[in-house]
Amino acid sequence: MSEDGQAEGSARRKQPTIVDVAEAAGVAVGTVSRHLNGLSVRRANREQIEAAIEQLGYKRNAVAAAMKTDLTHVIGLMVPVFDEFHGGMLEHLSSAIRKTGRALLTYCHSADPKVMQEALDFFATQRIDALIMTGEEELYERVDEMIGQGTPVIFYNNDIRGLPADRIFVENRGASRRAVNYLLDLGHRKIGIITGDTEDSSGSERYEGYAEALADRDIALDPKYVARGGWSVDGGHNALAHLMALDQPPTAVFTSSYPMGIGALGWLREQGKRVPDDLSLLSFDDVPLFRLHEAGITAIAQPVAKIADSITSALVARLESPDDERPRTVTLDCDIILRGSTRRLT
Repeated sequence: MSEDGQAEGSARRKQPTIVDVAEAAGVAVGTVSRHLNGLSVRRANREQIEAAIEQLGYKRNAVAAAMKTDLTHVIGLMVPVFDEFHGGMLEHLSSAIRKTGRALLTYCHSADPKVMQEALDFFATQRIDALIMTGEEELYERVDEMIGQGTPVIFYNNDIRGLPADRIFVENRGASRRAVNYLLDLGHRKIGIITGDTEDSSGSERYEGYAEALADRDIALDPKYVARGGWSVDGGHNALAHLMALDQPPTAVFTSSYPMGIGALGWLREQGKRVPDDLSLLSFDDVPLFRLHEAGITAIAQPVAKIADSITSALVARLESPDDERPRTVTLDCDIILRGSTRRLT
């Protein structure tokens, strides 16, 4: 055999295999196989595998690659609960996405960490084209894996910072700042806030808006007027009970979500107190109950239909331009609906 023939045969024999990739990456062959077939692997392993593929010049199987890139026209939606906000989102989003020729597959996880992981596993097996979700920090690694496997993710309502995903949010900080400034314009200086979880981006931004409004008027933020409500009706009820038991209770309260606002209204009713005579109340989120309340509750209204339309537009743009890896962020304005639950101090 000629030297050229030996060299040619040697080159053929040295074509890297999946075993070579696994050895170079320092992982099991099964881990490499999972990655190549679009299944989840740990972020560190994924990075090592990709580096080994690049180093060795390993050629992926064309059939497997095609399976990964084929579109199913199914979009995943993860929601924590079907309340007025998320239920409204589902209604508008289902309609908007259906008009693009796609179907929405929904999973409600009730903010249970175990169920959230199960939801992501479920969506991975369904080969969805994209995932729409409210961000949960404990899912960082798992969502990062999905994005690395080629599944676009769109966050709404709450963020997971640091991930290369599209984001559709409302002006949580700015709207809260304007709302609290409105209470200040009415002459209130002792203004309480019932916050959601400030570990959540929406909770922290609404709190920051409250703090910025006070700073606008050179009013020192008093920690005793800050009470955690945990996004729940019971939390809002208990938080207002705590605030109103202070030696100098607030004259106005801003609740960071409508369930906490409803809880606060429940406490006021139990105590025989009324808005705005005994307390001015303003809430983030506007729901039908606030319009039906005797006084009417002043509230920040999220543009649910616009959120759904913006998510759909971002989804279509992402799927039509998969090579454009730049994350898209859209921030939508909110309206403050003035009703009878606030009054001017005299």
